[in-house]
Amino acid sequence: MADSRRSEPQAQLSVFDAVVIMVGLVVGIGIFRTPSIVASGVDSEWMFILVWVLGGLVTLIGALCYAELCAAHPHAGGEYHFLSRAYGRPLAMLFGWARCTVIQTGSIALVAFLLGDYLAQVVPLGPHGPALYAALAVLVLTAVNIAGTAAGKNLQIVVTLIQVAAMLAIIVFGFLGTAEPGVAAAPPLPPSEQAAALGVAMIFVLLTYGGWNDTAYLGGELKDAPRNMAKVLTMGTALLVTLYVLANMALLSVLGLDGLRASDAVAADMMRLAAGPSGEILVTLAIVVAAISTLNASIFTGARVFYALGRDVPALRWLGVWNGRGRTPANGQIVQAVLALALIGMGAITRDGFKAMVDYTAPVFWLFLFMVSLSLFVLRWRLPGRELPFKVPLYPLTPAAFCLASLYMLYASVVHTGASALVGLAVLLAGVPVLWLWRQPRQAAAQPPTHALAAPDAAVFHPPHTPGDPP
Repeated sequence: MADSRRSEPQAQLSVFDAVVIMVGLVVGIGIFRTPSIVASGVDSEWMFILVWVLGGLVTLIGALCYAELCAAHPHAGGEYHFLSRAYGRPLAMLFGWARCTVIQTGSIALVAFLLGDYLAQVVPLGPHGPALYAALAVLVLTAVNIAGTAAGKNLQIVVTLIQVAAMLAIIVFGFLGTAEPGVAAAPPLPPSEQAAALGVAMIFVLLTYGGWNDTAYLGGELKDAPRNMAKVLTMGTALLVTLYVLANMALLSVLGLDGLRASDAVAADMMRLAAGPSGEILVTLAIVVAAISTLNASIFTGARVFYALGRDVPALRWLGVWNGRGRTPANGQIVQAVLALALIGMGAITRDGFKAMVDYTAPVFWLFLFMVSLSLFVLRWRLPGRELPFKVPLYPLTPAAFCLASLYMLYASVVHTGASALVGLAVLLAGVPVLWLWRQPRQAAAQPPTHALAAPDAAVFHPPHTPGDPP
């Protein structure tokens, strides 16, 4: 019998499985909250739809860049692996620290808070009810994923299909419904404020599309990843853009632009007008399912970077254990849950736990997304003769556009976020000492190498070899 502690990630996910996980990661509750904010930043209905199309275009550009990286370097470590190969292990380890303590765990906490908010409306548990529901959701879904990749995957397929069906119902009711009468028109913004408002609108559009990049962490478990990652990312993005544009057109057809601006719960208001009180119940259920879907997918993919970090840091080697029975990074799942619960506790003492978690994660997330997008240039330069299974179209314009978009979002996330953003940046800086761990003497014979890179500069660190990467 194989030792489960020596097990490795196995190619067990089909293209369909991976697309479902990607859609589940992205189609969260943001689509039920952000359209009113976006509507406040535009001055016409056609501009409202255009920003959603542009947001989808930016997402597609990013997905194409990731498709090249994932096809050329498939690995369960995802972005951690790309950064390691492009810049060396120290920066990758700093990203691993950031993702484990800020990006992924913060994202899990914020989605859990939103799920808790809606569940607390159905069955109140007192002033800390949302936080209690959030913590319970993290514990339950982590247990499901520790049980094994198959269990987490099957749960994801079920909730994502229910979620997409609910979205399609909202779209159908929206197009068949009648427009809301008598909504007072919002005064137009002064010309000096229009550019800033449009920028904020794009921030929330891209926030709503966020999560697609986590698909990179499926590279080590996707069947025939070099060929199929591009299919997963392009098919998933096309489906997401279609759903989001149609959903916003449906909202607009019933509420109108001014109705969207005046609503704090656009989907609920639209469904109440289109289908009556039962429509509101449908929306509430859709939001709960969306939150469960996003939360489960985030927990599923997030622990993979704990696994990659444990394989590279001797002091954290116990994290780099792949459980052979469940075929999942069980230790990483446990640590991820503990950190997410700590952040839920932090959010529980703030006025708005969800907003606190958004502020906490945004600047660090966009900083490293920029570094990953730049790594495409670095890896092409360092490996000029390598045959790429997939090449991003219109290179170098496509990755350059994504780099600029990421830089803009980094700037905007610092300017438009609160004090929690500083906490996230402080936690990132606190991880700098982790960089010294890799300098500790390593017993090369104790662990077989996991991924190699022939770099032209001898001073650049050479990570160990992973099957599928060039020696």
